[in-house]
Amino acid sequence: MDIKFSAEDLAFRDEVREFFATEYDADMAARLSGGQGSDYKPAIVAWQKKLHAKGWIAPGWPVEYGGTGWNATQKFIYETERGLAGIPDVVPFGLKMVAPVIYTFGNEEQKAKFLPRILESEDWWCQGYSEPGAGSDLAALNTTAEYAGDDYIVNGRKIWTTFAQYADWIFCLVRTSKGMRKQQGISFLLIDMNTPGVTVKPIVTIDGKHSLNEVLFEDARVPVANLIGEQDKGWTYAKALLAHERTGMAEIADSTRSLDALKRRATTEINGGQAMINDPVFQMRLSDIEMELMALEYTELRVFASMAAGGMPGPESSLLKIKGTEITQAIQELQLQLAADYGGALPEDLNAEQLGHDYAFEARGKYMYGRAATIYGGSNEVQRNVIAKAVLGL
Repeated sequence: MDIKFSAEDLAFRDEVREFFATEYDADMAARLSGGQGSDYKPAIVAWQKKLHAKGWIAPGWPVEYGGTGWNATQKFIYETERGLAGIPDVVPFGLKMVAPVIYTFGNEEQKAKFLPRILESEDWWCQGYSEPGAGSDLAALNTTAEYAGDDYIVNGRKIWTTFAQYADWIFCLVRTSKGMRKQQGISFLLIDMNTPGVTVKPIVTIDGKHSLNEVLFEDARVPVANLIGEQDKGWTYAKALLAHERTGMAEIADSTRSLDALKRRATTEINGGQAMINDPVFQMRLSDIEMELMALEYTELRVFASMAAGGMPGPESSLLKIKGTEITQAIQELQLQLAADYGGALPEDLNAEQLGHDYAFEARGKYMYGRAATIYGGSNEVQRNVIAKAVLGL
């Protein structure tokens, strides 16, 4: 594969770098570096509005709906520069997940109502897929939506719902018919989070942060006009959405930046009298990750090229999801190894001098939360089944 950049590509890369250096200033970086605190939503919305003003908020959208019109190389350059600069990605639930479903399968009224507000970051979305007892086996969901004239009456629970505490809308898979194959009888419904009967309960994860939630629906009335496509055809739309989601989970540029930072720290961090970079086992693990990351990058480029030619992410998205999340976890394991004993200590266990080991706390938090990476978005075991069926024909 020829990945040499043309003069036009290099000029675009320079434009991206200049924009990031100018617009993602120290104040914005500080606001977003604190994780999911009270300022997180206003900060990420402010950054996304800067991207929208530049016209760069939706690289993957068709031009007629507000997309950039970038080719595969430009998208690759943009994502690479974003990751290398340490700039967080946009919140995916609106821009990268539900929007493609709306502009592909929604009607004109739905496109006109939802797409502009998603582009302008006026509406914050969350995803209502997983349920207690129906996570990786998503088709086993039990949340029901009973037809009642102009409305559906929704009852059930969704779990592991990221950023539901901030969301204005949730897109949900709901069961609208029974007595058929479990993949059938499922519909794709858009629900206003202010609807009476919708309740959000927080879930604090092992890293001590609150980004996940449980969402309860108790006789929540949702207009039929919020149904995407045809009733009972939601599984088809959900599969298209999941392919987009899993493609984005490769996070190659972010992993490259993390790996570079890891190597720098391994050169200077002293553990037992030696820098870890001199440890042969550590070197071997580092080299293995670098080779796998390079191979993953070429795979992602092939997927981008296919999508640029008008294709949709296929089973390749499962490959990207598996290797991308496994590489992320491998890097986090090495980060925790560099943190040594401090990685297992709580802040209250350390004295004032030891509290300077911020790296250890960051490494521990990433490691703990990162254990879920191979589960969310469809567990890697499920993705291997997808590959076995769609690629190997088993």
